[in-house]
Amino acid sequence: MTFDELFDDEEKSPAGESQPPQGEQNDRVNGEYHFKNGYTQRIYSDAHYVRADETTVPPRYYVPPEKPQKESRPASKRKGVGLGAMIAACLICALLGGLGGGALVGTVMDSRVAALEENVSALGAAEKLVRPAAVPASGTTVSASMDGTAMSAGDIYDLACQQVVGVTTDVTYTNFFGMTSSAAVSGSGFIISEDGYVLTNYHVVEDAVKNKLDINVILHDGSRYTAQFVGGEADNDVAVLKIDASGLNAAVIGDSDALRVGDAVYAVGNPLGELDFSMTSGHVSAKDRVIRTSTSPSGVAMFQVDAPINSGNSGGPVYNDQGQVVGIVTAKPAGSGVDGIGFAIPIKDASSITGDLLTKGYVTGKAHLGIVVGENGRRYNEIYAQYYGLPMGVYVDGVSEGSCAEKAGIETGDIITKFDGAEVKSFDELRAAIKRHHAGDSVEIEIYHADEPRTVTVVLDEEKPE
Repeated sequence: MTFDELFDDEEKSPAGESQPPQGEQNDRVNGEYHFKNGYTQRIYSDAHYVRADETTVPPRYYVPPEKPQKESRPASKRKGVGLGAMIAACLICALLGGLGGGALVGTVMDSRVAALEENVSALGAAEKLVRPAAVPASGTTVSASMDGTAMSAGDIYDLACQQVVGVTTDVTYTNFFGMTSSAAVSGSGFIISEDGYVLTNYHVVEDAVKNKLDINVILHDGSRYTAQFVGGEADNDVAVLKIDASGLNAAVIGDSDALRVGDAVYAVGNPLGELDFSMTSGHVSAKDRVIRTSTSPSGVAMFQVDAPINSGNSGGPVYNDQGQVVGIVTAKPAGSGVDGIGFAIPIKDASSITGDLLTKGYVTGKAHLGIVVGENGRRYNEIYAQYYGLPMGVYVDGVSEGSCAEKAGIETGDIITKFDGAEVKSFDELRAAIKRHHAGDSVEIEIYHADEPRTVTVVLDEEKPE
């Protein structure tokens, strides 16, 4: 029986029906990709943008001044009052009212004007607190430390206010009732050049790029720009924007390789899409975590921090204690009940990607095998393999013409069982293995070809966008 007959003969499947894709069985839980480590499974999601109709507006609490309670007076015995005394009292009140009415009204008005002036002053002070200052009170511009001297948290925040931006766009989606609706989404980013280049996560602007919608960048002083999408890379979750501005305060890029577990870090962004220019602090909790998200199912190398990360923080910078950017806030654990765990892309990785996006429009050096995994490949799983006595691996539905796979002799219907010595049982595993290599690397691939195992040597191609 040929492999094509194997898939055409659907009724012979021991399960009696089409099986769900192997990759989905292993790599998705309730629609979320998750990171697997031994027998434990952790679900992660993008720190992500926030829809306008899902934003959490913080309550604005007001505590009224406490009013003194009136003391209850003991009941007193009433005494009768004569008619003459009452008439005399009324006459006295009339005379006093005529003499003191004008003075009384003037006193009341003066007190009300004074109270109003006090309220205006209080509101002015509150307004200053609502919008944090972009520069210190002295008026001098804060700069990152270049001599290794640690900066205060306040100075790092003042610096971040000059470099962090909000990234917003309007997206169109289908609601519960099947009607097309639109909503704003928001994330964060930061300035990387004086002439207006901005770095953020690709997932923050992905919907806008795919649907050709405007991307807005908002500076701390409220200036709003329509940004140009320069380039982005979904697998590594990095995007570059450009705004028409000059004289901006560009972030100083630090050395993410020099980070040590326990080092102090600061994240600044727009959590919940509402609490703009918020700073959280913490420490580096771990390095070299391979985190898989919905936009990066094959995984991205990140470092872990315990600074609180929330929706809307995506794309914002992570500063070290010298005011230098060492990472991009990207992901957090999905679901509730988890605190103090966030992930950031090391700035060294992001910088190399940014350089490629600026000069060539795509990320260079990415390895590419040149095989196609279609419907048959997605349906091929352990049940099929066991039933038909075939090895478990990745079923090849097609091979791209002129690719390194074709040159090595890989053909449609082959089953890839090992890549560079490591077993691969799903396309996600194969894709992750390819991602660990670079274009030009020579690797050995074990395949099941024409009912017998074979080993072929492949020099990996470079992946280029269409």
